[in-house]
Amino acid sequence: MAMPFNKLVIASSNQGKLKELQALLHALDIEVLPQSAFNVPEAEEPYVTFIENALTKARHASRHTGLPALADDSGICVNALQGAPGVHSARYAGEPRSDAHNNAKLLQSLEGQEDRHAHYYCVMVLVRHADDPQPLIAEGIWQGEILAEAKGEGGFGYDPLFLDAKTGQTAAELPAEIKNRISHRGHAMAKLLHQLERLA
Repeated sequence: MAMPFNKLVIASSNQGKLKELQALLHALDIEVLPQSAFNVPEAEEPYVTFIENALTKARHASRHTGLPALADDSGICVNALQGAPGVHSARYAGEPRSDAHNNAKLLQSLEGQEDRHAHYYCVMVLVRHADDPQPLIAEGIWQGEILAEAKGEGGFGYDPLFLDAKTGQTAAELPAEIKNRISHRGHAMAKLLHQLERLA
């Protein structure tokens, strides 16, 4: 697919997320670089919605690098917790960020709850420049439920607790290529690539 640009910066410092995004973008004939390659400081994420935070991160990375930037804001939303952890998924248990502490807090928060339905949500925003008036926006949702104990060694974040209803496996048990296809991030990326095709 021919792109209207040949370099793209990923507005993230999360190694797990970077790995997934680079795998999802491998079909594009462009150079995909993490913002750390440009020493871009992390953007503030002060908003209560994923879309506002993703827009802020994409603009921030583009402004610092002068390149098109892709930001992904994602998290897990649990029905019984009124959508929490939501935008606070990465810092649910506070600083310093820790997947293990976040998972422990989620299990504690769900003690005694019968409804364990949850979904992963992802929104991707691509800006061609920092003041792009028409950013590309795509979202993806992955339905599942929260287990009472962790299963699987792969993935990151809440993956060991998140059971995919269709496969009967946790996100941490799924091979990366399957997870990338069926996950919230995979769905959002497929929609974003479709939008990029129309620009090419």
